[in-house]
Amino acid sequence: ANQQSERSTMKQASLRARFGNLIVLLCCLVHKEAQGFSPTAPLRSQVMAGPVERNSLGPWEPSQFDEIKKATSRRENPSTSLGLSVGALDVGALAVSVFSSSGNVPLIQAFGVNAALFTTLSQKLFTMLTPTGFAHSLALGTMLWSTLGWKGWVFCVSYLFLGQIVTKVRFEEKQKAGLAEGRGGRRGPENVWGSAATGLVCAACAAQDVGVLGFGPKLFLLGYVASLATKLSDTFASEIGKAYGKTTFLITTLERVEPGTEGAVSVEGTAASVVGGLALSIIGYSLGLVHTIPAVAVSTFAAFVATNIESLLGATLQEKEGLEWITNEVINFLNTLIGAMIAMTMGAMLLGMA
Repeated sequence: ANQQSERSTMKQASLRARFGNLIVLLCCLVHKEAQGFSPTAPLRSQVMAGPVERNSLGPWEPSQFDEIKKATSRRENPSTSLGLSVGALDVGALAVSVFSSSGNVPLIQAFGVNAALFTTLSQKLFTMLTPTGFAHSLALGTMLWSTLGWKGWVFCVSYLFLGQIVTKVRFEEKQKAGLAEGRGGRRGPENVWGSAATGLVCAACAAQDVGVLGFGPKLFLLGYVASLATKLSDTFASEIGKAYGKTTFLITTLERVEPGTEGAVSVEGTAASVVGGLALSIIGYSLGLVHTIPAVAVSTFAAFVATNIESLLGATLQEKEGLEWITNEVINFLNTLIGAMIAMTMGAMLLGMA
C-alpha cells in the first residue's frame, strides 16, 4: 500500500513538472506572438515595419532573423495604462485578452492560463479527477475559457467543486453499503464529457455573433447554465438521497426499492435536487451568465424537471437487455441536454429571450 502511494505521488509530481515545463514554453510562444513573429512559423506581413519579404519557397535563412530583429527593434515599444511592458509584449493587452468578459479568447492563451491554473491546483484536482480525467478536464477548461472567458470557466469549476463536496457526504457509510461512486469519487473522462458535452456546445454557440438554429447568444448562455445546473441537481438528488433518504420509491411504479436503485427517488433527494439546481443557477446569475431573476427561476425549474426525467430514463432504459450501450454517462448527457432544451424553450416563450 505504501509503495502504491509512493508511486501515485511520484506520478502526480511528474505530471506537475511536465505542466510546469509546458507553461514556460507557452510563455515563450505568447511572447513571440506579441512580437508578431515565431521562428517556427512564417512571418506575418502585418508585423513587419521594414522591407523584409516572406520567403515562401524555403526555410528561414539566418540573415532573415537579423532583419527581423532590426525591424522589430525599430517599432515603438507599446505601453499600457498600467505602464507595464516586457520588450514587445504588452502585458496589459494580453491580460485584457485573456480575462475578456465577453469570451472569444485566443485558444493558445486559453490553454496557457488553464495549464497554469491546473498546475497550481493539481494537488487538489487529483483528489477529484483521475489522471485521464485531469487531462480531459484541461481540454474542457481550455475550450470553455476560449468561448465564454473566465466566467464560463469559473461556473463549470463551481459545478465540479460543489458536486465533489456533496459526493463526499457520508462517503464511508455509502461505501460500506456499496452505494458510493467508484474510484473514491474521482471523475474520469466519461464523467467529464457526460456532464459537460451539452454545456460546451451551448458555450460554443453562445460565442457566435449571430444566432444558431434560430437561438441567440443569450438563450445559449441560459442553456449552458441550465445544463450544468441540471447535472448538479441530479448529483445532489443522488448523493443526498443515498446518504439521508429514509424511504426510496421507483419513479415509474412508486414501489419501495433499495437506495441506489436506478430510477429510485426519495423526499430528501428530491428536495436536495432543488437546492443544487438553484445554487448553481444563482452562481450563473452572480457571474453575469444569466441576467435576470426569472432566468434563474427558469434554469432551476428546468434542472428539477430534467432530473426527474433522468430518473425515469434510468428506470426504463438502464440495465435492460439489448440496451447495454445506454450507460450512466449516456443518461447524464441526455439529462443535461433535456435541461438545456427546457430552459431555452422557456426562455424564448416566457421571457422573450432571443
